[in-house]
Amino acid sequence: MKTNIVLFWVLAVFFVAVGITYAVWSLLDPFHGTIEWVGTLALFLSAALFGLVAFYLGKTYKAQGAELPEDRPESTVDDGDPEVGFFSPWSWWPVTLGTAAATVFLGIAVGTWIVLIGFALAIVAIVGWTFEYYRGYFGR
Repeated sequence: MKTNIVLFWVLAVFFVAVGITYAVWSLLDPFHGTIEWVGTLALFLSAALFGLVAFYLGKTYKAQGAELPEDRPESTVDDGDPEVGFFSPWSWWPVTLGTAAATVFLGIAVGTWIVLIGFALAIVAIVGWTFEYYRGYFGR
């Protein structure tokens, strides 16, 4: 993570330098003689974005109190593989919920009455996925 932090700070400084160069260069342009605001603002906002990410990663790195497994040369793949949770191996409910979400977005684009169908399907999919292990083949 330290490498990422340094890389993002270097990119932030680079975009500040390029933004200043771009602003001065556009001032020295004999055809216009003014600052080209769109490119200059885009470069400075890119610098702000990289600086924000570097600041966040730096704070996170200090708060975690230890090196990540990815940063240690002696670590293995299993060191960085935490338990994510339990997932239903044969469940069709996530596919149904994805179809419901696609129907909602289709309804936003095409017609609002389709959104109601998507919401109804989403409610059925969420309830079905939640109570999947209470009935049928997996019931206990």
